[in-house]
Amino acid sequence: MSQPVIAQKSPIPVEVEAGKTYYWCTCGKSAKQPLCDGSHKGSDFAPMAWTAPETKTAYMCACKHTKNAPLCDGAHKAL
Repeated sequence: MSQPVIAQKSPIPVEVEAGKTYYWCTCGKSAKQPLCDGSHKGSDFAPMAWTAPETKTAYMCACKHTKNAPLCDGAHKAL
């Protein structure tokens, strides 16, 4: 599989609603980071569906190297 584009080296805060499904960009090419806009089409990548467990600010990964997708785990600090 190809390597994702690093959209930025810090998380992006997203206001999420409990029970709502969000589609996290895995390729790093989306203009609507950290969410998918379809820019992955024709690549090895596909968006990741994630349903928010609660209403809150979620800090989503923008470097695309997190082990806790779609949430930031600090992986960007090592890039």
